[in-house]
Amino acid sequence: MILRKAERRDIPAMLKLIQELADFEKAPHEVTVDPKHFEESGFGSQPVWWAFVVEDDHDPTCPIVAFALYYIRYSTWKGQVMYLEDIIVTANHRGKGIGKMLMDKLIEEAKDKGFKRITWQVLEWNEPAIQFYKKYQAQFDPEWVNVILDLQ
Repeated sequence: MILRKAERRDIPAMLKLIQELADFEKAPHEVTVDPKHFEESGFGSQPVWWAFVVEDDHDPTCPIVAFALYYIRYSTWKGQVMYLEDIIVTANHRGKGIGKMLMDKLIEEAKDKGFKRITWQVLEWNEPAIQFYKKYQAQFDPEWVNVILDLQ
C-alpha cells in the first residue's frame, strides 16, 4: 500500500469511493457534488480541502482503495483545527490497517500544521467506525447537536 497526497488525477476514484460510502450509509441519492466543483475545490487556485489517498500497487483495476479528506475550521476558542470530513476505505480493503495508516497521517499533518485538534462526526449506528476511533482515545461529545440548514 502506498500513502500519498491526493492529486487531481485521483478525483474519479475519490468520487467513486464517496458514492460507495453513501451507499453504505443508505443515502445514495444524497451525493450531489459536481465533479468539476469537487476538483476545483481541492486543486484550484484557492483549495478548501486537502486529502491523502492509499493506492494498492498490486491491484491495477482499483488503484485508489481509500482516502481521507480534511479542511480547516476555525475555533474562536482554539484557533485553527482540522476537520476530518471523511475517511473512506473500500469494502474489500477494510480490516487491513489502511484506516490506521490514514488516521496516523492525519494526526501527523495536524501536528505539522500546528492545528490544536482534529474534529469529525460519526453516525451513531456505525459501530465499526466508533470502535476504530476509540482506539485513538477520541472523545465522543453527547452535548452538541448537529444543525443543518440546506440552501438548495
